[in-house]
Amino acid sequence: MKIKFIQINKTDQKWVQEGIDIYEKRIVRYIAYEKVIVEINTSKGKTPEQTLLIECDKVFGLIKSNEILILLDEIGQEFNSLDFAQFLNKRFTSTSSDIVFLIGGAYGFHEKLKQRANFTIALSKLTFTHQMVRVIFLEQLYRAMTILKNEPYHHL
Repeated sequence: MKIKFIQINKTDQKWVQEGIDIYEKRIVRYIAYEKVIVEINTSKGKTPEQTLLIECDKVFGLIKSNEILILLDEIGQEFNSLDFAQFLNKRFTSTSSDIVFLIGGAYGFHEKLKQRANFTIALSKLTFTHQMVRVIFLEQLYRAMTILKNEPYHHL
C-alpha cells in the first residue's frame, strides 16, 4: 500500500516548497509515498469549466479504479488529528488499495471527480490557497503516522 498525493501545477512559493520537502522526508519513513504533479496550462482564454475538465481528464489518467480517491476540499468531512489518524488506520487495515489524496486547482474539482471520490475531507473551515494546503496536509499526514506509531510528535 502507498499514499499518492496528486497536486495541480507546481508549487511556486519557495517557502511552501521547503515545508513540503520537510514533511515528505518524514512521511517516507512510515509509508510508501509518491507525489504527482499535474501540469495544466492555465493560459488566457479558458473558462473555469474548461480548466476543471482538463484537470479532471488528466487526473483520471493517473488514478486506478481500485485506488481510494480522497479529495481535499473545504466542503468535506472535518477531523481532528486523532480522528484523521484513525480514519487512515481504518483504510490501511481494511484494504490493500493505494490511497490517493488530491488537491484541486484554483477552481476546485470537476463534478466527475466528485462522483469518483470515495471521500472528501476538509482540513479546516478556513479557506487556504491550494499551495498552502499542500504543507498543511502533509504535516497532518505526518502527524497521523506518528499518532499511529505512538510517537511523541502529537502531544496527547
